[in-house]
Amino acid sequence: MLDHDTGLTVVGEANSGATAVEAARELTPDVVLMDLRMPGGDGVSATATIRGELPGTQVVILTTYESDGDILRAVEAGAAGYLLKDTSPGDLTQAIRAAARGETVLSPSVAARLMDRVRRPRPDTLSPRETEVLRLAARGLTNADIGRALIITEATVKTYFVRIFAKLEVSDRTAAVMAATHAGLLG
Repeated sequence: MLDHDTGLTVVGEANSGATAVEAARELTPDVVLMDLRMPGGDGVSATATIRGELPGTQVVILTTYESDGDILRAVEAGAAGYLLKDTSPGDLTQAIRAAARGETVLSPSVAARLMDRVRRPRPDTLSPRETEVLRLAARGLTNADIGRALIITEATVKTYFVRIFAKLEVSDRTAAVMAATHAGLLG
């Protein structure tokens, strides 16, 4: 799609987070289009590495995922933009140019979600037990380890995670720990 735009040059492609980082180091592009979920490392980690090592390279997330947790993780990693894969070719090329100029580019639905998130008060406060479960997860404990530490079943630990994910509007443990930490819920 981008090859048809004479003002843009595709200098490389990668099929994993690790190869994206390697290609960015070698090619030093103005803009990297990055998916969130790839083999060999996620797009958020690759984005953080690229932005840390190559501050002149902008990263625009181009993905199908638009959960609050995904958006926040990408922005916190230094992404200059967040677009959905249903973005039109014209809007995509405009966004790439804008990112190259240092502007922030967001799909309208993503911008709306971010605005709602900023306007909304901090996430529901976690119960003391949910906070305890999440603190142990942040230390790297498995569900079984957490259950043993708290003298509860592994199924009960999973139930706590379902509640935590719902309250923090995330879909995995890492995002839950990041969201809770960001909101100051883990102390």
